[in-house]
Amino acid sequence: MARVTLALVGAGLRGRSYARLAHAGGVGRVVALAEPDPGRRAAAAEEFGVPSDRVYADWSELAAHERLADAAIVATQDRQHTGPAVRLADLGYHILLEKPMATEEAEAAAIADAAERNRIMLAVCHVLRYTPYTRVLKDVLDSGRIGRLVSVQHLEPVGWWHQAHSFVRGNWRRSDTSAPMLLTKSCHDIDWLMYLFGRSPQRVGSFGGLSHFRAEDAPPGAADRCLDCGVESTCPYSAKRLYLECLGDPARHFWPLWAVTDDHTEEGVLRALRTGPYGRCVYACDNDVVDHQVVTMEFGDGATCSFTMSAFTPMEHRRTRLLGTHGFLDGDGTTVRLVDFRTGSDEVLDTSTTAGASAADGHGGGDQGLVDAFLNAVATGDAAALKSDAATSLASHRVVWAAERARLSGSVVSLP
Repeated sequence: MARVTLALVGAGLRGRSYARLAHAGGVGRVVALAEPDPGRRAAAAEEFGVPSDRVYADWSELAAHERLADAAIVATQDRQHTGPAVRLADLGYHILLEKPMATEEAEAAAIADAAERNRIMLAVCHVLRYTPYTRVLKDVLDSGRIGRLVSVQHLEPVGWWHQAHSFVRGNWRRSDTSAPMLLTKSCHDIDWLMYLFGRSPQRVGSFGGLSHFRAEDAPPGAADRCLDCGVESTCPYSAKRLYLECLGDPARHFWPLWAVTDDHTEEGVLRALRTGPYGRCVYACDNDVVDHQVVTMEFGDGATCSFTMSAFTPMEHRRTRLLGTHGFLDGDGTTVRLVDFRTGSDEVLDTSTTAGASAADGHGGGDQGLVDAFLNAVATGDAAALKSDAATSLASHRVVWAAERARLSGSVVSLP
């Protein structure tokens, strides 16, 4: 396969993860990068061997040149996707775009339009489509072994400490500076459910809110920072315990600890918790995104789907039950139980999934699968390896926005 050159736009956790997978496979090579943070910029340039004259502090500086690579990885903060995605599409780059596409529907539509207008391949990083587990599950569905899909129950177990890290203390804690949690965290899941059904729903409803991570739920004696707190040792959301326990584990150094500090010593972690956002009490932050949400969907043939996202779980693989006219599937992210109503057989299908569900584990093999498919598509000029395109991703994002409208208005929202 021909080697694919890449421009990395945003050298944070996700951008560097995709770039590393591209380099490790020997097919992709980062030849230019743009990153505003000086430390991350220097570290990424060194790691990927990017020459100094192709290293930029801002994506607009990179985009001021003619096309420098075959494709671009756009992994800036969510609200900063639209500018680089549209401009790089206009320059002819194929684009691997971190989810969500954008935080506003009009901006996501502009990105999709740019991809179509310039006839470039744009793959949104819906990594759940690319796991070995999903491949087995989808093959069973498409084979007709459980008949027509009538109803689906799907759970996303966010994890208590992950919620505290990313959505209470972290960058995705507020809708006005990031986006609603259903978009920033669970557009993966809505997209994946549409992939299983093979179509969009016609009606959407939703309920949920911020039930726990708020001042009125603080235990007596809680302080504004974990390091000053008299009840820290018994709190499930102790920043001190969470981040100090990461020390000595390289995978957890990369995530979640890298977001907190790049000084991976006990002194460095404690210093970051004393002054930075990740040392705050979860009951004394400025967060407003939900900590639990239910979305219900109805499809044109009467099939239904319920999706639950909750912070109050371990952080694990998603769990899904698929109810068909001739059979039943029960999946836990690594294995699939298949019950055939016609024969009475009850078997467990091994998906060969060994990786964990977290970002540090590559999302159950989904990160690797996505990067491999994207590089293959760019190298061959054939988009068949990709499991979605810009229009498909825009459609699933529109379901997310419809669900948020339903939650905020207390109504059922109809989709075209």
